[in-house]
Amino acid sequence: MPDSENEAWSKRLLALGLAVQTKVTALVQKAFRDGTNTLADAVSEEGGDRIYRIDREVEATIGNVISEWPEGCLPLLLIAEGMGRDGRHQFGTKGEQPGWRLIIDPIDGTRMLMYDKRSAWFLAAVCPDKGEATTLADSIASAMVELPPSKQNMADAFVTSAGGATRGLRFCVNASQPPDVDKAVEFPIRPSNKLDLQDGFATVLSMFPGTRQLAAELAEQIAERCDVMTSLPTVFDDQYISCGGLMYQLMTGRDLYCLDLRPQFNQILGRTNDDRFIESHPYDLAGLLTAENAGVIMTDGLGQPLNAPLDVHTGVGWCGYANSTIRQLIEPIVQEWLAKHGIAGE
Repeated sequence: MPDSENEAWSKRLLALGLAVQTKVTALVQKAFRDGTNTLADAVSEEGGDRIYRIDREVEATIGNVISEWPEGCLPLLLIAEGMGRDGRHQFGTKGEQPGWRLIIDPIDGTRMLMYDKRSAWFLAAVCPDKGEATTLADSIASAMVELPPSKQNMADAFVTSAGGATRGLRFCVNASQPPDVDKAVEFPIRPSNKLDLQDGFATVLSMFPGTRQLAAELAEQIAERCDVMTSLPTVFDDQYISCGGLMYQLMTGRDLYCLDLRPQFNQILGRTNDDRFIESHPYDLAGLLTAENAGVIMTDGLGQPLNAPLDVHTGVGWCGYANSTIRQLIEPIVQEWLAKHGIAGE
């Protein structure tokens, strides 16, 4: 059972996400109502990714909300994309050892939302501070909040704390003030119980240039080994440009698995340091506890539990499976394929 402190943190993270949702909704609705969209203007490159104007617009909202948190929440070290090259900002008395580390991706899926194509996601997790040894596995609370396109008037959120289940909540979208949590509609969360790939969504991520050939090779290998390489399409692919969105689809029974092995692909290609093609980072997986407490099986691609340091630079490969049967079907193929390319698990 979650303790009261963990639950209190989960409520704070949900409220922070809803404040970001309100700000983003107002920005997106105005941009596409007035036809004056500048949200897609690139303004910086930080934390291993490009920062767009829509990203920059929400930073003040985050700071304002955190500054109002109770005294026991501070000092707090925020780790987030867009907080400079090291991605860090301390709230509370400067120089004091933080009691908490909070990792956030304010808008995971910026590229879709800034063109009003598809929902992005706010992702957050909080951990007791263990210095630089703190990892995502130390999360005591996590939240995922949908950031919808302008035509959408409902949005989902997911919230959890250590030792508890993940709650799914549906809200009316509001561009002027955060929605009332007490008026949310709660809905059940059920990852798929399908035992094979037939007529299901199953994705090897190839959303950006550079690693697409390797992703396609692995996807075709899986199709051949699972006997779904037929003249009619029997397995579907969805390149949702958001780790939060992909976890959402696993949590709600829409997808059977998602494999994001871009760090391993970069290793196969011999790319290191600043030469790497874009990868997921720890903030992209800030919803990890939310997905796991919803029943999704999350691994590092090599069969081990998924974990990552709390920074903005580490490349994180991950595999999400809807259930243990799908994992047992797919994971050996993935590991065999990686081993063929010189990458083996422990």
